[in-house]
Amino acid sequence: MKALLIAPLLFVLTACASLPAGPSSQQDAFMARLNALCGQRFEGRVVTTDPVDSTFASQRLLMHVRDCSAEEVRIPFWVGEDRSRTWVVTKTESGLTLKHDHRDAAGRPDGLHWYGGDTTGPGSAERQEFRVDAFSIELFNAWDASVSTTNVWAMEVHPDRMFAYELRRPNRHFRVEFDLTRPVAE
Repeated sequence: MKALLIAPLLFVLTACASLPAGPSSQQDAFMARLNALCGQRFEGRVVTTDPVDSTFASQRLLMHVRDCSAEEVRIPFWVGEDRSRTWVVTKTESGLTLKHDHRDAAGRPDGLHWYGGDTTGPGSAERQEFRVDAFSIELFNAWDASVSTTNVWAMEVHPDRMFAYELRRPNRHFRVEFDLTRPVAE
């Protein structure tokens, strides 16, 4: 009799133990693709045509994949001589997070610092999307940047071909693509 009562309980516990926890295998594959680029630098170019991006489009754009682990990858993004930006992709219990680490010339956090978002689905090994998080919405509102409260960022990694960083919101699309076929020394 006890065996009949315990068997269903063991079945339920076993089923719960086998449920996936944390990032999906697609997100793990995405992180592995980022890690495969670790230590390398790549030049990029703005591929969207919004006139507001003309300053970025006219300068040398360089990303440097570094500080890599299975849990986090940091990618400094340089615009000309401005080296104040770093993209930080981190594994969380529920998926991936993208944060923007902005620093002033002395290395201190800038006003609009550590904004970003979280994945809301598994994405793919090639593309992950990050919807703006609550912290960032508060930050944008506090800094009179409420237009950014609907941001969705994306990153793509197509091995041996292209890495992309993208920002979308109503009436705004910004995308930079980096050539992975030609790592650069600087």
